[in-house]
Amino acid sequence: MRKSLATPLVALTLTACAAAGPNYRPPANSAATGAAANGRFHSAVGPGVDGSAPLPDHWWRLYNDPRLDGLVEQALAANTDLRVADANLLRAQAVLRQAEAHRTITTAVDGGVALSRPSGTGATLPGTVGYDFGLSASYPLDLNGRIKRAIEAGHADVEATAAARDFVRVSVAAATANAYAQVCSANYLLGVNHRVVALQHDTLTATQRLFRGGRGTAFDVSRARTAMQTSEAALPAFEGQRQTALYLLATLLGKAPADYPQEVADCAALPTLNQPLPTGDGAALIRRRPDIRQAERTIAGDTARVGVATADLYPQVSIGGSLGLTGPLKNLGSGTAFGFSVGPLLSWSFPNRSVVRAQIAQADAQVQADLASFDGTVLQALRQTETALETYRRDAQTADALASGSGSAALSAGQAGKLFRFGRGDFLSLLDAQRSYASAEVASAAARTQLLTDQISIFLALGGGW
Repeated sequence: MRKSLATPLVALTLTACAAAGPNYRPPANSAATGAAANGRFHSAVGPGVDGSAPLPDHWWRLYNDPRLDGLVEQALAANTDLRVADANLLRAQAVLRQAEAHRTITTAVDGGVALSRPSGTGATLPGTVGYDFGLSASYPLDLNGRIKRAIEAGHADVEATAAARDFVRVSVAAATANAYAQVCSANYLLGVNHRVVALQHDTLTATQRLFRGGRGTAFDVSRARTAMQTSEAALPAFEGQRQTALYLLATLLGKAPADYPQEVADCAALPTLNQPLPTGDGAALIRRRPDIRQAERTIAGDTARVGVATADLYPQVSIGGSLGLTGPLKNLGSGTAFGFSVGPLLSWSFPNRSVVRAQIAQADAQVQADLASFDGTVLQALRQTETALETYRRDAQTADALASGSGSAALSAGQAGKLFRFGRGDFLSLLDAQRSYASAEVASAAARTQLLTDQISIFLALGGGW
């Protein structure tokens, strides 16, 4: 009878020896393996983009701006979101160590002393003082691979958490560069508007002089003053944008807003790339983006958890032994008080197989969801990159057109000023020409600052910086 029971038990145990559940393989037929996803970006065209050059790890150094380099380094060392991500990684590593610890010998010590008295004894009898001390140890054989799969899941979770931390690094580097760019852009736009105001102030001064000499009217003076005051009204907005960006920059550096870097406040020149923007191709993007790596490692971890659930179909076997001393306290140390045991230990929730199969089905479904999420992450990364590149290309065309328009408007404003001063042009034509110049100059400057923001958006979409 014992032989007949042991035979199927051995068969079940040997069936599970190779580790229960499927072995993980990277997604074969996914969005990441298609030819369209691995080629050059469709929008990586134009004089400002180099689709054949790989993206460097520290892309912000392409601007050759030491202040920007220092700010990004400070942010990567002190940003609070990164500190949270680092703590999450430490936690995942601790969970992995816990899973690995299940492979080691487990020991337990228990004992106690008690006073017992049979119910039939007299009330004045003290009873018998007894003791019970024991030491037990067990070592899991892991014949069903449950521990192995749990460790595999733990390793994948650590790698997924590390990828999530890297994605935070990418975001922090881009956010820091963008905040610095906003400070410089606000100061740059402030300078452009100050030049417009200065031009309009000169016009107002000349108009007042002509009015006093009898060659102008009070209406001309009021119109000139209105034009200048309208331009002056835009100055506080740029000052506010600069201060807001400085507060954001301080927060990214892990500091209080009031403790913003004073040396950055006067940045007035836009950071400029001295080369076409390097993008690489889709294959490099898929390898680089941390969120894609995180999604892939999530599949690996949940695939291993299918094995953890499957292992519960089979018995868990370990080798155990125990030593014990028990009996009346007066016999402590005698041979009759000592006992020991050694042998295999078996744990198997055989009647609950339907519950286990439901858990396996849940784990399988989670893997299918992970596969879909992986495809979505890849497609989202490709879409973000193509969109950022297309936006940059169109904005570059707009900036070129506005720069040409600004040059023409400046020429017209200069000509109108000369004609007015020599009495060959009317004041309304001068004001109209200056108004057009002011509008074109401000629009051209805003377009240039937008190009800088677009570049940083591309670097963020490409996933560089970790």
